[in-house]
Order: sequence, then structure tokens, then C-alpha cells
Amino acid sequence: MTDMTLPPTAIPATSLEDESRAAQTRLRRRRQLIIGLRIAVLVIVLGGWELAARLKWIDPFFFSQPTLIFAQIQDWFVNGTSQGPLLTQVWVTLEETGIGFVIGSVAGVICGIVLGRNKLMADVFGLYIQIANSIPRVVLGSIFVIALGLGMASKIALAVVMVFFVVFGNAFQGVREADRYLIANAQILGASRRQITTSVVIPSALSWILASLHVSFGFALVGAVVGEFLGSKQGIGLLISTAQGAFNASGVFAAMIVLAVVALAADYLLTWLEKRLLKWRPAAF
Repeated sequence: MTDMTLPPTAIPATSLEDESRAAQTRLRRRRQLIIGLRIAVLVIVLGGWELAARLKWIDPFFFSQPTLIFAQIQDWFVNGTSQGPLLTQVWVTLEETGIGFVIGSVAGVICGIVLGRNKLMADVFGLYIQIANSIPRVVLGSIFVIALGLGMASKIALAVVMVFFVVFGNAFQGVREADRYLIANAQILGASRRQITTSVVIPSALSWILASLHVSFGFALVGAVVGEFLGSKQGIGLLISTAQGAFNASGVFAAMIVLAVVALAADYLLTWLEKRLLKWRPAAF
């Protein structure tokens, strides 16, 4: 009995094209299904909320209702808020958030990489970082308002703190999780410590760092709004504080919706940036 080796069978190009076209169709249908389900959930929630408020199952004074909330947003756009035009309040909060996000991200990445590559420094400063991270952010916000005043500086400082620890933790862990075999091979080839850091460690940690940016921008926004809530002259946080003081539930929910739109737009921007920087990574299904 002899073994027979069969020649490999070539796959027709038309079959590959048909399979690719079918996969794209399935992906397109899945996206349409997801969008449809999202819209359905939103309609059900808003419709149920509106119905419950109109039938007095919930008190509109405390929980408002969607029609009143959207009317409040429209009034802010047309007539402005008590602090000025709505877009001005959004821009002030965005400016504080953006500056705090950039500073906190850069500081977190640098410190995470430095401490991740230096075990002695990590052992020395790790305890102090844990202590600083355990301090409630509201307490820090109050301290910043007292020390830096009601201007943008106190809100930026709180946003920086909110972002720093998130980015630092991911950068530090990403550096520690770098492939030891790649580092060893680079050392064998004569790469310096700096070259290993820039060419091996940082690219390995890049996915960790970019993943933290999605979350950290939301934390920066929260820090800016909390700082405005504690004391400010302009901003969405001041809108929430003013609406709360006037027992205007519609104003509070309207400001929350504005914040949600801003955060969603920023998340899409960061997702686009991540795809641009990580083209080599396989797409998620």
C-alpha cells in the first residue's frame, strides 16, 4: 500500500470574491440591526418616560419629561442661558476639558513609562501615587477652587488629576506587559535602553494607552463639570448648579444631554484616531 499525495486544489478567484461580498453584506446587515435596536431602545425609554409623566405615574416636577427637556434645550439655543449663550457655556467646558485631558494624558504617559521601566522609582513613588489616588476628587476640587479661584485653572487642575491616574495606570501596565522576548532580542542586537524604550516598549504599550484615552476623556469632562459645580463663572456645570438651585429638573436633564452629546462626539473622534494609529491591529467583529 503506497501513500498518494494529492496536488493542492486552487480556490477559484470568483469564490473568494463571492465570499468577501457575502461577508460584507452580513457585516452591513449587522450594523443596520445594531442601529435599529439602538433607536428602538431610545424610543421605548423616552416614550415610556413621557407616558409615565403624563399619566402621573412619576412626578414631572422631580423627574421632568422628554418634551419639556427638549423644549429647555431649544430655549437655551434660541434665547440663551442665564449665564449667556449656550454654545459659550459648552465651549468653556470643552476648553477646560481639552486642556486638562492633554496635560493629564501627557503626564500620565510619561510617568507611566518612566516608572514602568525603572523598578526602583516604581517602588519609591508607587506608595505616594496610591495615596494621592485615594483622595476623593470632590475634596481636591474644593482645594483647587480655594487655591486657584473661580477661573479655568481650578477646573483644569481637577481634570488633570482625573485623567492622570487612569492614563498612568494603563501606561505603566502596558510597559510592564511588553514582550520580554522582543526586549531580549533587541538587547542581543545591541540596542540601547533608550532605543528599546522607543522602538519596542512604547509601541507595545500603545494599545493600552489609547484604550485609556476613551475613558479618561470622560473623566476629564467630569472633572471640569464638578469643578464648575463647586464654583465657577461659566460652563455647563454652572448651568446644572443654577438649575438645581431653581428646582428646574428639565434644566438639569437638558445639561446632562448636552454633556452626553459632547462626550459621544469626543469618543467617536478618539475611536477614529485609534484606528489611524493602530492600522496593524485586526478589526473587531
